[in-house]
Amino acid sequence: MTTISISQLKINPMAVMLSAQDFPVKVKNRDKTAGYFLGKDLFEKMIEYLEDIEDSKVIERTDFSKGTSFEDVAKELGI
Repeated sequence: MTTISISQLKINPMAVMLSAQDFPVKVKNRDKTAGYFLGKDLFEKMIEYLEDIEDSKVIERTDFSKGTSFEDVAKELGI
């Protein structure tokens, strides 16, 4: 992971955004992590992955033996 200082971010923010397209960029301020930059595509992939995990957990918790249909669960999840 690339690490930059807050000063570097202030000098050239677009360069940081370009660096963050495929991998996160850690921004430090006085040797402490202040935050992370993520490119648009990477952020969207992460959100999609987290949503998939959440959907899987709902399906695992659903007791289909009580008459709940998969179609009802899918409709509730919006899939």
